[in-house]
Amino acid sequence: MKVTTARLTHNVLTGPRDEGEPVLFVHGNVSSAAFWRDSLAALPQPYRPLAVDLRGFGDSDPAPVDATRGLRDFSDDLAELIEAMGLGPVHLVGWSMGGGIILQLLRDRPAMVRSLTLVNPVSPYGYSGTEGAEGLLTHADGTGSGAGAANPDFVARLAAGDLSDEAPTSPRVVFRSAYVAKPVADEDFYVASMLSTRVGEDNYPGDAVTSEAWPGVRPGTRGVLNALAPVHFRIDDLHTVDPKPPILWIRGADDVIVADGSPFDLAHLGQLGVVPGSPGTPAQPMVAQTRAALERYGDYREVVLADCGHSPHIEQPEEFRGHLVEHLQSRR
Repeated sequence: MKVTTARLTHNVLTGPRDEGEPVLFVHGNVSSAAFWRDSLAALPQPYRPLAVDLRGFGDSDPAPVDATRGLRDFSDDLAELIEAMGLGPVHLVGWSMGGGIILQLLRDRPAMVRSLTLVNPVSPYGYSGTEGAEGLLTHADGTGSGAGAANPDFVARLAAGDLSDEAPTSPRVVFRSAYVAKPVADEDFYVASMLSTRVGEDNYPGDAVTSEAWPGVRPGTRGVLNALAPVHFRIDDLHTVDPKPPILWIRGADDVIVADGSPFDLAHLGQLGVVPGSPGTPAQPMVAQTRAALERYGDYREVVLADCGHSPHIEQPEEFRGHLVEHLQSRR
C-alpha cells in the first residue's frame, strides 16, 4: 500500500493481518522491503508485520538523500510514517543499513520504540574510515569512506539492470558472494529487489569526492554511501537514551559485508595489497564497534548464527524468526 506524508510517498508491504502489535521491518542498502517478504508472511499473532521501502529504493519516492544528516533523512521518514499510520510505539527490525537507521530513530525518538532488533547492522560509527572499537576517525574528513569507495562497474551494472552472472561485479554475483553464505531459493526475486535501487548522485551511491590522502576518496554531501560515512553518521552516545528498550543483535557468523575485516572496506583491501599504496591503515572492526556500543547501552543480547552470511532472515528464516519472536514477547 501507499502512504503519503509531508516528506514523501512510502511503499509499505503488509503481512497477513492488519491488527496487533506493529513490527516495522527496515531493509538495507541496495535492496528493498521485498527482502522481508517471508518474514512478514511467517510472523505469528499477535503481531502486525509491516515493511517499508526506503526513499530511493523499491517503489517509494526517489527523494534525494542529504548525506550531511547521516541517516536522519531515512529515520525521520520512518518517524513520520509511524505517526501517519498511527502505529504508536513500534517494534523495529533493521537489517544492515536499516540497522543504523533504526538506531538513529532510537537515539532521536526513543519513546517511539518498543523494542529494537538489529540484523547484521552497520557499525554505529558508520562504514569505513574508522579505527578501533571506539571508532576513531582515520582522517578528520572521513577519507577512505563514502561514495567514491563504491566499485564503479557494480554501480554501472546496477543502473543498467544487469541480470547476468558474467562478472564478479554483477548484482547477481554480489548477491551470491556477499549477501548470502550459501545458495538460497528465489535468487531472481532478491536480485530484482536489488535492481530497484535508484542510482545517481542523490541516491546510490552519491557524489564521489577525491582526497589527497590514501586511498584517494572521501565523503561527499549527497547520497547513500556518503550518508553512511563516519563524518556524517555516528552514534557514540547511544547509552544516554532514555527509556532504553531491549535490543536483540542477530548476525551471521560468515558475514563479509559487516565484519571486522570486510572486503568492502578499502582499508582492509589495502592491508591485503588489493588496493596498492596503503600506509598501514587498519581495517574497521565493525563487529567489535557495535559490541562496544551495545555494552555501554546495557540491555542487549547478541545471537550469532553459524553457516550464515549477511542475511539471516533469508538464509536461516526459522532460526531468525524464533529469536525475533522470543525478543518481541519479552516486551509484552
